[in-house]
Amino acid sequence: MLKFAKAFFNIIRKLITIFLIIFLIIIVTQRLTDNKKSIAGVRVFSVITASMEPEYKVGDAILTKTFDPSQINIGDDVTYIGTEGSFKDKIVTHRVINKERDKNGVYIFQTKGIANDEADPKINETQIYGKVLYKIKSISYLNGVIGNLYGMYFAIVVPLGLMMVIEFILYSRDKDDDDEETQEEKDEIIEEEKDEIIEEEKEVKKPKKEKKKKEKIEEIAEEANEDVINKTKNQMDKLDKKREKRKTKRNKRREKRRRKNGL
Repeated sequence: MLKFAKAFFNIIRKLITIFLIIFLIIIVTQRLTDNKKSIAGVRVFSVITASMEPEYKVGDAILTKTFDPSQINIGDDVTYIGTEGSFKDKIVTHRVINKERDKNGVYIFQTKGIANDEADPKINETQIYGKVLYKIKSISYLNGVIGNLYGMYFAIVVPLGLMMVIEFILYSRDKDDDDEETQEEKDEIIEEEKDEIIEEEKEVKKPKKEKKKKEKIEEIAEEANEDVINKTKNQMDKLDKKREKRKTKRNKRREKRRRKNGL
């Protein structure tokens, strides 16, 4: 049960670690490339105005992903870089209210903040970073902290360093446990091999024992047969002697009668 719990928590810990690393890589890539690069088309932005309330409040973190312009429709929320008027060089997240194509086939969009009265200037497909997938309040604070150099240091370098140290400690501890288990397994294997060798030796010796036993039985039987033969021979010799003795007596009696009759 303890091993199962330990394995379960190790899996959860690793999944969380992988998620955090991927998220931090996404953020760092955006910050270092000024949003020009992304990981698999995914970017994270922080809402800094109330133009999209109540859908997105100030401080909300939103996750966007790059889509083909043909897949962006009216009603979708998109994040883009402005190029005109007060929107110039600003990252804006507003809702699409109109979609069309120019004579060159380029998609043209018009967006508007939910809380705004006026629509934004028209934008083309190349200005759009991506379509909003969902908002993530739980990481809004982290996203905001990473916006400055010191925040990036304390939010990324320090946590990553700590995670690496913790991972190393846990790895070393797990390795020691694995080494102990490995040694126990080796000892068990050695004992099993010893038992197998003993069993094999027994199997090898068994025919020899059986052979010796058989030879002993044959020897005993042979000795017993010799004893029977000797006893029988002795009895026959005694019987022969008795017969010879009786024959001698008969012959003497006959000889005695002949002499008597001759007289």
